[in-house]
Amino acid sequence: MIRLLANDGMDKDAAAKLRELGYDVVEDHYEGEELFEKIKTFDILVVRSNTKVRKDLIDAAVGGKLKLVIRAGVGVDNIDVKYAREKGINVSNTPKASSISVAELTLGHIFAVSRFINTSNVTMREGKWEKKAYKGVELFGKTLGLIGFGRISKEVAKRANALGMKIIYTDICGKAEGYDEYKFVELNELLKKADFVSLHVPLDKNKGYVIGKEEINMMKDGAYLINCARGGVVDEEALVEALNTGKISGAALDVFENEPKPNKELLDNPKVSVTPHIGASTAEAQERIGVEIVNIVNEFFEKAS
Repeated sequence: MIRLLANDGMDKDAAAKLRELGYDVVEDHYEGEELFEKIKTFDILVVRSNTKVRKDLIDAAVGGKLKLVIRAGVGVDNIDVKYAREKGINVSNTPKASSISVAELTLGHIFAVSRFINTSNVTMREGKWEKKAYKGVELFGKTLGLIGFGRISKEVAKRANALGMKIIYTDICGKAEGYDEYKFVELNELLKKADFVSLHVPLDKNKGYVIGKEEINMMKDGAYLINCARGGVVDEEALVEALNTGKISGAALDVFENEPKPNKELLDNPKVSVTPHIGASTAEAQERIGVEIVNIVNEFFEKAS
């Protein structure tokens, strides 16, 4: 029997469907040496962000049954993809399932940070009525600059456009066909023109920060920075400095360089709206992710048989 370990959990309907199809699905969570030992007995490993599939875990799996690693989400930066494939282990992800959920969270953060929803929600519970302190900005007529123009970014653009925002974007693939209502620009121009800058790019450790001190200095004075993409694409120390000097009016982050223990200066800064990497954490997204996982598993083992 083909065995699957959902080490970071799995949608219950997807798990039930896989069992119905004859797979042995284990939803326990293992760490450290226990995971290194258990991994040898599974054909499939499904992970979210919590489990890191690095060289040591891959080496532990070599000689065992493991044939397929699936990232239940978009990015695969917690998996050493190249090394896994060199060792004969296939790697897949579920890029389509969470696009709407992440896009909606991005818009939620933009609303929160532009209207002090994040801060006032706390201060009011502390018994403070600081109405005069919360002079926000409207989104209507503002320019939203999207760094990266993949599935999630396109969903953000659609919703922001409906709110009356002007959309500019940049992408390593150049101008996107069929999106003439939005303007393609180079990164430097985007940083200079955007009132809100939102990142939608994967993490490339070899390239370093997409937004560092130099890029922040190019941004409009008083602009806002949104990151619901990946921790590590923004230099958090440079961001804290920009927030403290007023160069940036506010920031919103769902992802951090150090998870699950982010930079405390960011967490404590009243100009920052934060969430604990919950971009794909909706019932609908998890259901779609589950369906994709079932399809990936079935297709892989049908081809292998």
